[in-house]
Amino acid sequence: MARPLASSAQALTQAHGALTKEQRDRLTPTQVLDALTKGNERFRSGAMVSRDYRAQQRASAAAQYPACVTLGCVDSRVPAEVIFDVGIGDMFSARIAGNIVNDDLLGSLEFACAVAGAKAIVLFGHTACGAVKGAIDDVEMGNLTGLLARIKPAITATKFSGEASSKDAAYVDEVARTNVLLGLDGIRRRSPLLADLEKKGTILIVGGMYDLRTGAMDFLSEGASQSAVQRLR
Repeated sequence: MARPLASSAQALTQAHGALTKEQRDRLTPTQVLDALTKGNERFRSGAMVSRDYRAQQRASAAAQYPACVTLGCVDSRVPAEVIFDVGIGDMFSARIAGNIVNDDLLGSLEFACAVAGAKAIVLFGHTACGAVKGAIDDVEMGNLTGLLARIKPAITATKFSGEASSKDAAYVDEVARTNVLLGLDGIRRRSPLLADLEKKGTILIVGGMYDLRTGAMDFLSEGASQSAVQRLR
C-alpha cells in the first residue's frame, strides 16, 4: 500500500503509482493549489517528473481520486496535465474553446468536486486565444457563433486604453483575462453547490492565465474578479 504523502511538496509527483483516496483526502485545497504551482515551475524549468505512464494507467484502472479539476481552452498548446506536470489519475481536465462556462461544464465541475472529491477548481485562459479573437471580430460560423457569444460579455467588461482590436495582442489577452474572471463569477453564481463547498473551505475556486511564450501560469486575484463583474453590471 502506498504511504500517505507527507507534504504538499510531494503531492502529484508520483512517478509510478496513482493517488489513493487516503493520499488525496490528506491534502488541503491550499496544498493542492501549491502542488499545481510547483508543477508549473517544474514545467517551465525543464525539471518535470519522469513518469511511468503505463504503471500509472494500471494503478488507476480500478478507481480514480483526482486532487483537482481544471477547465481550460481546447487550444492544442495548453494541455493542463503537461503544464502542471501531473500524472494519470491526478487531475480531472475539461476543455472547451474559450474556456467558457456552460451548464454541462458546471455539471462536470460539480461531479468532480461534490461526488469524486476534488479539492480545487482551476479555470484558466491563455494568451493569444483564437476564440477570444473570434469573439472580438464577431465571427459567425455554425455552432461556433453561439459559443463565441458567451465570450462577448468579457469584451464589454474589459477596460483598455489602446486599440480594441483582435490585432492588438495586449487587448486580446486582457479580454481573455476578463473572460476568466467572469467565468469564476459564473461558477459561483450558477452553481450553489460549488459556492457552498467553497464557503465551507472544502474546495478552492481559482482563475489563471497561461502565457504561451513563457509557459507560466499566473493565478488571478479575487479582487480582480469582483471588479470585472462590477464593470459588466
